[in-house]
Amino acid sequence: MATPTTSLVTVALDTSFERPAPVRVIANALTGYVNRLGPIWVEGQIAQLTRRPNTSTVFLTLRDPLAEVSVQVTCARSVFDAMPAPVTEGARVVVFAKFQYYVPRGTLSLLAKEIRPVGVGELLARIEQRRQLLAAEGLFDPARKRRLPFLPARIGLIVGRDSAAERDVTENSRRRWPGVDFRVEHAAVQGRDAARQVIEALRVLGNDDSVDVIVIARGGGALEDLLPFSDEGLVRAVAACRTPVVSAIGHEEDQPLLDLVADQRASTPTDAAKRVVPDVPDEVAKVAALRERSRYVLAQIISRERGGLATARSRPVLAEPHRMFDHHAVMVNDLLGRSRRNLDHHLTRAGDDIGHRLARVRALSPLATLRRGYAVLQTEAGQVVTSAAEVAVGDRVEARLADGRLHATVDDLATADSPSTEPQRTSDE
Repeated sequence: MATPTTSLVTVALDTSFERPAPVRVIANALTGYVNRLGPIWVEGQIAQLTRRPNTSTVFLTLRDPLAEVSVQVTCARSVFDAMPAPVTEGARVVVFAKFQYYVPRGTLSLLAKEIRPVGVGELLARIEQRRQLLAAEGLFDPARKRRLPFLPARIGLIVGRDSAAERDVTENSRRRWPGVDFRVEHAAVQGRDAARQVIEALRVLGNDDSVDVIVIARGGGALEDLLPFSDEGLVRAVAACRTPVVSAIGHEEDQPLLDLVADQRASTPTDAAKRVVPDVPDEVAKVAALRERSRYVLAQIISRERGGLATARSRPVLAEPHRMFDHHAVMVNDLLGRSRRNLDHHLTRAGDDIGHRLARVRALSPLATLRRGYAVLQTEAGQVVTSAAEVAVGDRVEARLADGRLHATVDDLATADSPSTEPQRTSDE
């Protein structure tokens, strides 16, 4: 006996207004219908690619390029990573998938079992794989890129013969700077031999010391036409070139691998002329603006210094410099007066002290005693006679008085023990 779900799949649903089918029954019926469909191959363009970290599922939106129709595709990460070359949004792919109906959301999608890039998508996948390999080697590192010279003496130009890109670069460059000089090397810019010819022209210009910068230019074209400028050999040659290289390939939306390795990328050949050669009117205007700024800055500096000088001159020390000397002169006069008074005071005190000491010395001096009527008696040898026993009768002696000296001869002697009280006599000479 079949289950209700199986019956609904094999026969039409019998429903009416009085007997409607629940949503779950319809969802299960759709699941049964979808599961009966076999796997299919479908071609489309990847409109959106979502790879969430730490998830094992990749989500894609596959769009028909000729109609506004799209379908959701899910695949295991292992299936997506198993492609021979990684793909990005915009690539055309062929998907081997099976329909699946997600009941909780009621959405229909494709579960991919295999994904293969085709056509342009395959080319983009190959270029992306090459880009990742070269980037891992550091060839696209911004630290390797060199600055272009401000005004190159000679520009090396690699273009196709009689091409519009050559005219765009040369005419726009001479319009910006009439004296610019070119060395042009013609090479094929599409086809199998294009990459080799461009590499050879790059080698020739790179060995020319008079060339300051090299421009590789080409007009727009299909992806297949621009493939030579994603050639691995050309990318490595540009990375090894000692002269700065400017890439001007195609239009703004085109980006071959040459753009990533070049020292400067230009969106078009005309843009390359603007990046390599300065514009005379612009440079003259810049010089004039710099001169005006210099004048303004110099005027501001002079004005500020004048203001500072005026402020300094208005200070008393410069406005009336004699005031400082007057103040110090008053201080010097005060100190001089104090010094004089102090010196006079010390001299007066010293004079008084000397007078007192002189009076004391005079009071102790023998002359003071002599002035009171006393005399000092000395022998001829100058010895002071203090006793009568020190002289004899007939000795010559000298008596020193307060106002002179007397010379005498001893006539008689009388000591304190002598009974005679007659005074001694001497004969004056």
